[in-house]
Amino acid sequence: MEERLQKLMAQAGIGSRRHNEKLIEAGRVRVNGRLAAPGDKADPDKDRIEVDGRRLQFSQQKHLYIALHKPKGIISSLEDELDEGRPTVRDLIDVPGHLYPVGRLDKQSTGLMLMTNDGKLAHHLTHPRYRHEKTYEVVVEGRIPQEALEQWRQGVMLDDRLTAPAKVRVVQQQKSATHLEVVMREGRKRQIRRVATILGHPVTRLKRVKIGPLELGDLQPGQWRHLRPGEVAALQKAVRK
Repeated sequence: MEERLQKLMAQAGIGSRRHNEKLIEAGRVRVNGRLAAPGDKADPDKDRIEVDGRRLQFSQQKHLYIALHKPKGIISSLEDELDEGRPTVRDLIDVPGHLYPVGRLDKQSTGLMLMTNDGKLAHHLTHPRYRHEKTYEVVVEGRIPQEALEQWRQGVMLDDRLTAPAKVRVVQQQKSATHLEVVMREGRKRQIRRVATILGHPVTRLKRVKIGPLELGDLQPGQWRHLRPGEVAALQKAVRK
């Protein structure tokens, strides 16, 4: 049965569908020796699908689910796009096989990242239409006034359109800094940092502590662990809603 290439690639553990679409656009995917194009379909029982020259295998594979505490200075991708030898989140996890991050954190941010080879779950957790909540601990410069907080909660103009409403709660306020809890269902590039700067209170520290029902817990920077069966079940239940 024919299915879209990006979906088949996800089933083979290559990456999320959005990640796989980029591989196709970059000319790294071939079907029966022919360069694939966005929108192409294939039948895994009949067609030879290759990514970077390696044929995909569709035998049943065990899904892996790993929680990682990303440290500051580590990039949240599978490889260094700039070829500067920068360490990635994949370098931190000593597990064989293909494993990729669900979503991203910028280089200076820390906190929870989910690593998996379950393409279907990754797709549902990262696609904007599913709008799963992510929770962050954020420290910004100065005492942020109530008016700025209300603006953040209701939406700030970013890239010519308003950000989605967010939950923003003051945890602690000092003369030189404000500690916040930010809960979002949207994830534009560096969104929290950019919004805080627009409001006049740049971020000095940002840590993600929750993705849907999955919590960072007591994992220390650089540490990782396999998810417990109950955590996997909770994530799968969340994406079925």
